[in-house]
Amino acid sequence: MSKQAAHPTLLIPGPIEFDDAVLDAMATPSQSHVGGPFVNTFGDTLKQVRDLFISTDPAAQPLVVSGSGTLGWDFVAANLVEPEEEVLVLHSGYFADSFADCLSTYGARPTQLKAPIGSRPSLAEIEKALKEKSYKVITITHVDTSTGVLSDIKAVAELVQKVSPNTLVVVDGVCSVGCEEIRFDEWGLDVVLTASQKAIGVPAGLSILMLSGRAVETFNSRKSKPGSYFASFANWLPIMRNYEAKKPSYFATPSPQLIHALHTSLTQILSIPLADRFTRHKSTSQYVKSKIAELGLKQLASKPEEQANGMTAIYLPEGVAIPDLLPKLMAKGVVFAGGLHKEIATKYFRFGHMGVSVMNNDLGHMDKALAALKESLEACKK
Repeated sequence: MSKQAAHPTLLIPGPIEFDDAVLDAMATPSQSHVGGPFVNTFGDTLKQVRDLFISTDPAAQPLVVSGSGTLGWDFVAANLVEPEEEVLVLHSGYFADSFADCLSTYGARPTQLKAPIGSRPSLAEIEKALKEKSYKVITITHVDTSTGVLSDIKAVAELVQKVSPNTLVVVDGVCSVGCEEIRFDEWGLDVVLTASQKAIGVPAGLSILMLSGRAVETFNSRKSKPGSYFASFANWLPIMRNYEAKKPSYFATPSPQLIHALHTSLTQILSIPLADRFTRHKSTSQYVKSKIAELGLKQLASKPEEQANGMTAIYLPEGVAIPDLLPKLMAKGVVFAGGLHKEIATKYFRFGHMGVSVMNNDLGHMDKALAALKESLEACKK
């Protein structure tokens, strides 16, 4: 059992509950970011990031930078797309709108391919769009945190390689890395961006990316300077290469405490085959979704193949409102999230099931949450 102070169980789609050892790692005494002990830890951590993404390509490059997952969008927009270049943004929820806004900020020309709420663009629609225009980049939100919709990035990448092979495949994996299968090299992905606080199981504050050799070469062949200073690969790629080689380096100060926490979490994650971790998240997701159905509730994502394994977005039953449900859940020691999609935000709620809450059955988080949900819904209807 956890030794953490008593607190409501946080089961939103991130931040998630943290393992005791990860929190203990945050208590590392202050260290020099260019001193030997930290440099060694950071170098090992970058190698672990390669393993997390199942990448052995020496031309690929991991980045771990202080910031939120949103910073990953800026890295992509500032470095891989030049002004007036076209980007195809696959839309499966709120976060595609935001990624498109970020791309526009840097002068790119995003085109959104939208799907109805609770669904994703079809492969036929994507193929049609790719044939109509030449796109520098295609972006895919692997799991849209606002809807719980899962995209098939393997199938999309295969399609892009067949129809538009020069297009870079960029995956927003903020709500998928660590709980959904991703095979970076094998699937031919060019960028996967994520953050520390979701299925990776580390407090918020780290932006994590994996770049293919082709993405690095695309940056190196830019005709214009990157539109950002802090998010410029020109500043960060040499730093990451040096740290991975265990050579002290400096551009902007990293957080030794967060890097130690990441190293601890990745050590835990990689202690078993990743396939086993993905299977555990899928089986837990199916269990949660079956119980949700037994309560008579419906998901935003109606097709099983489009349902995320690390979260579930659930429509509220008739006569139940978010301001009534969430406080009742809190009183029972469980925290869920309200809706986020701007068109239907008041009509649904979100249940996160990823990381330690899934991998450590002794915690009992799933059964606790499902019991609290059933009792709270009954109380709302009285």
